[in-house]
Amino acid sequence: MERKTPMLEVLRRVIQEVNGARNLDAALATMVRRIRKAMRTDVCSFYLYDADIDELVLMETIGLHSQAVGRVSLRVGEGLVGLVAEREEPLNLEDATAHPKFRYFAATGEERYSSFLGVPIIHQRRMLGVLVVQQSDKRRYDEEDEAFLVTMGAQLAGVLAHAVATGSLNRPSLSGGQAVFTGVAGSPGMAIGEAVVIAPPADLDSVPDLIPTDVDYETARLKEAIQRVREEIRSAGERLANRISAQELALFEVYQQMLGEAALSQEVEKRIREGQWAPGALADVVRRHVQYLERVDDDYLRERAADVRDLGRRVLAHLQEESPQTPETFPESTILVGDEISIAMLGEVPRERLAGLVSVRGSSTSHVAILARAMGIPTVLGMVDLPLPRLSGAPVVLDGHRGRLFVRPSEELQNHYASLIAEEQALTEVLEHEQDLPSETPDGHAMPLMVNTGLAIDAVASLKKRVSGVGLYRTEVPFMITERFPGEQEQTRLYRDQLESFAPLPVVMRTLDIGGDKDLPYFPIEEANPFLGWRGIRVTLDHPEVLMVQLRAMLRASQGLENLHILLPMVTNVDEVDDALRMLDRAIRELGEEGADVQRPKVGVMIEVPATLYQLDALAERTDFFSVGSNDLTQYLLAVDRNNPRVAGLYDACHPAVLSALSRLARDARRLGKPSSVCGELAGDPAGALLLMGMGFDALSMNAPSLPRVRAAIRRVPLDAAKRLVDETLSLNTPKAVRSHLIDWAEEWQLAHLLPPRD
Repeated sequence: MERKTPMLEVLRRVIQEVNGARNLDAALATMVRRIRKAMRTDVCSFYLYDADIDELVLMETIGLHSQAVGRVSLRVGEGLVGLVAEREEPLNLEDATAHPKFRYFAATGEERYSSFLGVPIIHQRRMLGVLVVQQSDKRRYDEEDEAFLVTMGAQLAGVLAHAVATGSLNRPSLSGGQAVFTGVAGSPGMAIGEAVVIAPPADLDSVPDLIPTDVDYETARLKEAIQRVREEIRSAGERLANRISAQELALFEVYQQMLGEAALSQEVEKRIREGQWAPGALADVVRRHVQYLERVDDDYLRERAADVRDLGRRVLAHLQEESPQTPETFPESTILVGDEISIAMLGEVPRERLAGLVSVRGSSTSHVAILARAMGIPTVLGMVDLPLPRLSGAPVVLDGHRGRLFVRPSEELQNHYASLIAEEQALTEVLEHEQDLPSETPDGHAMPLMVNTGLAIDAVASLKKRVSGVGLYRTEVPFMITERFPGEQEQTRLYRDQLESFAPLPVVMRTLDIGGDKDLPYFPIEEANPFLGWRGIRVTLDHPEVLMVQLRAMLRASQGLENLHILLPMVTNVDEVDDALRMLDRAIRELGEEGADVQRPKVGVMIEVPATLYQLDALAERTDFFSVGSNDLTQYLLAVDRNNPRVAGLYDACHPAVLSALSRLARDARRLGKPSSVCGELAGDPAGALLLMGMGFDALSMNAPSLPRVRAAIRRVPLDAAKRLVDETLSLNTPKAVRSHLIDWAEEWQLAHLLPPRD
C-alpha cells in the first residue's frame, strides 16, 4: 500500500508532462527517466511502431546505449519486443536471455539485463509501440509493476496517436512532415487550400504561429500590453483595498511582481527575436512557465501556475485588441479552422474564397454543419486532436466524405485529390442537364425527391421545379441565429416565406428540435448525456408557451396556401402525440376566435427513437404520415454517438440491424396505409436511396447538393432491380459486407461514379 501513492503521482505527472509538451521527443525522454526512477529499475525504453516500414524502432531509452536510438529496429514478432507487439499483451520474464525469442542487439548493450517487462501501447485497436523496462539482476516484476506499466501504456496511447499524426514525434520513415487528422464528416466534398486559423480572444492555447514583419513593433506592443495590465491590477487593488483582507490584497502585489520581473518580459522578447509575433511568443513562454510550475513539488509554486496563466491571458487580451482575429484578406482557397466555428466567423470569409471548414468542436447536426451542407462546403467537425496553433498558413487537403484533414500533404496526395475533385466537378456538370427531368425509374416508378431546408439560402427558386416539396424544414435554425425566442409575428413571416416559395408543393415543418447537440445560446441545456435527455418534443411539451406560439405561427403562415405539414420530433410515447395534437387543436380554435380561417394540417411523427418502431399501429391511428430520421434512428439502434470521434467509426446506416428495421418499417407503413419518407443522410446517398426505394418508402428528402446524384441513380435502376438489391443486402451480416456488396452492385450497374469516395 505504501508504494501506490507515489506510483499514482508519477503517473499523473508523466501524463501531464507528455500532454503539455510542445516537443514530444523531449517529453518521451522525461517519460522513460521518470518510469525508470519510479520502478527502481535499470532500463526503460520506448519502441515506436512505424507502419510505413512495418517495424518497431527504438525511439527513446535510459539505460541502453543512446547511439542505438533510431538505429535499432525489429519486425513485429522479432525478439521479445516484437513478441509483445505481435501478441498485443504484456510479457514479464525473470530471465529474458533464456526465452527462445530473445534477440541480442550489440548496439543496445542489453546482454547485461536479465529481467524484462514489456507492454504494448494500443490506441483504438491500433498498435503504436512497446514500452519496456529491464533489470540486470534476475527480478520478477510484481503485479503492481506490471499494472503500473500497463496503465502508463494505456494513458500514453492517445497522446502518442496524436503525436504520430501531427508529426510532433519524429518517425524515421517520414521526412515530408505530412500529418493526417480524423474527425466527423459534417458536409461532403473535397478541397485543397490553405489553413486559416481563427483564434478565440485571449485563449493561450489557440494563438497561431506567425512570423513578425517588424520585430521592434512587436516588442513595443508587448511592453505596452504588460504596462496596461499592471495599471489594471493596480486600479483593481486600490478599488478593493477597503473590502478585502490584507492576505487577499497581497495577491495583487504578487501579480505586480510577476509583471515587473524582467525575466518574463525578456523571455518573450527573445522569442520575438527568434521569429515569433508577440501573441505567439507570449503564449509559448506562459505555457512553458505553467508546465514547469504544475510539475514542481512545492504546493505554493504549483498554485502560482494559475496566476501566470491568468496574467498571460490578460496581456494577450490587450495584444489582441489591435490584432485582428480574422485576416483582412483570405487566400483564394481558404480552409477555415477553429476551436468552434460560429456562423458569424463563417460570414467573414468571402463565399468565393471559402473552400472548406474544420472545427475542433461541433457535430454533424450543429448549426454550422447544417449551413455548410446547404452551401455545399466540405466540412469536418469534432477534430479533437487538432494542434490549432501550428496550423495557420499550412497547405491542407480536406476530405469531407471521410472526415479527414491532411496537413502539409505530399505532392502525390495533392495530385490524387486534385483528380478526385476534378472528377466530382465534371460529374456535377454532366448531371446538371438531368435535374429538370422526372425522378422516375426506367420501368416507370415515380420516386419523389424532397429537399431538407432551414435557411434562407435553401429556398433557391431553381429547387422548386426539381423537387416534390420540402421533406424537412428545420424550424430550430431561425431560433439559433437570434438572441431570444422569436415572436409569433416573426415566426409567421419566416414560415410564410418558406411555404410561399414552394407552394403548392408540401412543406413538412418540424416543431422546434433542440437539445442533444443543438443548443440555443439563450436557452442552454446542460446534461451529462444530452442525446438521451431533454430534447425535441420533450422540451416543447414542457414549455407549451414556446410550442403554442410556434404552432400558431405555422397555422397563420399557411392561410390560403394549405401546403403545411407538421412533424413532431423525438417522439417516444403515444401520450406525447396526444398532448401535441390537443395543443394544435387549441391553436386552431384560438385563431378561429381571432377571425383567422385556418385548416388543420397533416401531422406526422418522426421515427427516430427505436420505441416508435413498436408503436406504429397506435401512432397510425393519430397521425397522417411517418418521417424516418435515419441519422438518429441509426445512432439509437447502435448505441453510438456519431459525433464522438472515438466511436464514430461504429456508426453506420448500412448496419444490417438498421436496414432490417427500415425494411420492416416500410412494410408496416404500407400495411397501415400511411405515407412514409426518409430524411436522414442515407436518403442522400445514391446507393442508400436505391435501397430505401426498393424497401417501399414513398419519398426521400435530402440536402440540395445530394439531389443530382440520387436522381441520376434512380433514373438508371428499375424498381425490380432495387427490390432484388434489398433482398440480397438483407441477407448479409456485417456493415462491411453490405458496403462491399453495394459497391460491387453499383459497378455492375455502372453507377460507381455516383457514389461518394470511400476507403
